[in-house]
Amino acid sequence: MKFSGGIAAAVFASAVMAEVACAGDIASFQSIGFSPDGGVFAFEEYGVQDGSGFPYSNIFFIDTRKDTYLPGTPIRARIDDEKAGLGEVRAQTLAKAGALVDRYSMAANPGLMAAFNPVTETEVPAHRLVYRQYAVEPPVGGAFTLALKEIALQPSGPCKDVTPQSIGFSLSFESEDGQASDRVLHTDTAVPESRKCPTAYRIGGVMVHHPTGLDPVHVVLVQVLSFGFEGRDGRWIAVPVPVVP
Repeated sequence: MKFSGGIAAAVFASAVMAEVACAGDIASFQSIGFSPDGGVFAFEEYGVQDGSGFPYSNIFFIDTRKDTYLPGTPIRARIDDEKAGLGEVRAQTLAKAGALVDRYSMAANPGLMAAFNPVTETEVPAHRLVYRQYAVEPPVGGAFTLALKEIALQPSGPCKDVTPQSIGFSLSFESEDGQASDRVLHTDTAVPESRKCPTAYRIGGVMVHHPTGLDPVHVVLVQVLSFGFEGRDGRWIAVPVPVVP
């Protein structure tokens, strides 16, 4: 049977969509904001689980000075119904997060997305990212250069039968404000079970907040790729950059 151009295109598109539907689950990222002094940063990751088709939403509140979650967080929700929509599950987590968002005045302090490098980006390296901390033209200040290295580590208990090793990462600066740097921001010594069975990482972006009268606060967004039911899954980690004394 021969198809006309329009029908053939529709059949091809349907085949592509069917293939995508069987792919892994790469969570979307949404920044929520900072506290006025930059001491707290919040973001949401959301998507539809591969395999089950259940929509989910997770909201994280991070103490940027201690690099820990705020008590009672993350806020997580999943609707175990493949007919449910993302809007429904996101409304659940946003409602639960509302008190903290208001307490820390996050709507008034959205921060700057200084760089963003999702898995759909094809021209930017996955393990290196260069950005500036001010959104002005002509540019002010020097560039910041981030570098990520993957580290082979022993798999956690649930992953030992999935992969002979789990992948951790280290994150460091190669330059800060135009000056050479070798400051290490993070180094894994073990892989938390919360990352499932990670196989790779990407530097996904950088958020910057400019508190009044204080130094800028940088938060690096790292995307974790792990074994999933129908392909690799993607989740987000926020790594706060310690302010230099």
